[in-house]
Amino acid sequence: MPRKLNPALLKPLKVSAALEEVIGKGPMPRSQVVKKIWEYIKKNNLQDQKNKRMINADDKLKAVFGGKSVVNMFEMTKLVSQHLS
Repeated sequence: MPRKLNPALLKPLKVSAALEEVIGKGPMPRSQVVKKIWEYIKKNNLQDQKNKRMINADDKLKAVFGGKSVVNMFEMTKLVSQHLS
């Protein structure tokens, strides 16, 4: 039996101005937001080389991460959700 997608995850959400600097214009679903953030992190080589779970924020990501310069990937999702409505 194929798995059903949760419609709440597909709902386009409004994106804050700080987050738009990183991922582009919204609105977009939460899954797409996370995907675009990871694209940005990989493109700018912001993943810590020794501990891949840690993200080293540049100036744009610091605005999204509440001024923190290093966050782990689990904390990142929590911080990003504050920029979605």
